[in-house]
Parts: sequence; structure tokens; C-alpha cells
Amino acid sequence: MNPRRILPRAAVAVLATAALALSACTGKNAVDQSGNSGFKFTSATSAGMLVAAGKRAKAANFTGNLLSGGTTNLAQTAGKVVVINFWASWCGPCQVETPQFDELYRRIHTKGVAFLGIDTKDIKSKAQSFVDDKKISYPIVFDEQGETALALGNIPASLPFTVLLDKQGRVAAVYLTRLSSVDLQGPIDKLLAET
Repeated sequence: MNPRRILPRAAVAVLATAALALSACTGKNAVDQSGNSGFKFTSATSAGMLVAAGKRAKAANFTGNLLSGGTTNLAQTAGKVVVINFWASWCGPCQVETPQFDELYRRIHTKGVAFLGIDTKDIKSKAQSFVDDKKISYPIVFDEQGETALALGNIPASLPFTVLLDKQGRVAAVYLTRLSSVDLQGPIDKLLAET
């Protein structure tokens, strides 16, 4: 066997495996068709950080079908700090993050904080099983096509990611990484303290 032929095949296999691992929780990016004139995604916010209040843009309202039945829309959270978490039942980091977020939600939702899960690029029955098994108590929108991320400002569809809104409905952070409840607590407390 020619050693020069083995090396390129091995390198291709390693690169292909690495690419698959990196894209395991990534969906396709789509062009914003929402007509949203407020917030437009340009870059992620560093963990624990917030966009300065004067630089925040209004999040577009959206309506979604809940896994539990019925619909919800972002306007129903007016006046609250809002945590919007995008996830899927097949996404490994999401399987860790979502139950932690629910634990945080149960502790702080009475303080003026709303949580909204957006299950995207998923199979509805698998999402429902995950929610039931983990006893997720905050509302979950089933958004198979990923339209909510587009409506919010063409946010890249790499899962998981979390959007924080201030009490005025403006985007205060977009975290494009898995977070823990501890990572969220500080930014939420800062947003709650804002007038």
C-alpha cells in the first residue's frame, strides 16, 4: 500500500469526523423573511455580559404553537425580563441546559421573569417526551422550521442558544453557547434591577 495514499484518507476521515461533531447541533441558516425592523443579529454576547441599555433594539413579536396546545406570543410577556431558549431534544448540550433552566425558572418566575422555550428542528413527539420526562414547566413553542429565530432578527440556528430581553422588550443578550442556570442568574438580576 502506498503510504502517501493512507495519510490523505486518514486526514479526510479525521476532518470529516471533526466537522460532524462541530455541526451536531447546527441547523441551516436562513435569510430573514420576517420584515423585522428592530433587532438584527450581528454577533454573540459574551457569557454573563449584557448589551448596554442604550444600544439595545426591540425584539419583534412572534406567535407560536405550544407543545401543550394553544398558542402564545411574545407580547404576553410585556414588562418582564424574558429568557428565550432555543433547543431540540436531539441536541446533547440542550439535554443538559433545558432542565437547569427549568430549575431556575421555578425559583424566579414570580419575580417578573418569563421563560419561553423554542423547540426547533425537532420531531414533535420526541420533544414532548423530553418535556414530559424532565418535567419542564415553562411554556415550550414547537417551531420545527426555525421561524422564530428569523423573526427575532436572523439569529444563527446553532443549538442551543439563548436570548435575553429586558423589561422594555429589547434584546439585551444573545448567547450562542450552552449555559448553566448560574450563567443566567447574574444577567437576569441585572435586568431585573433596571428601571
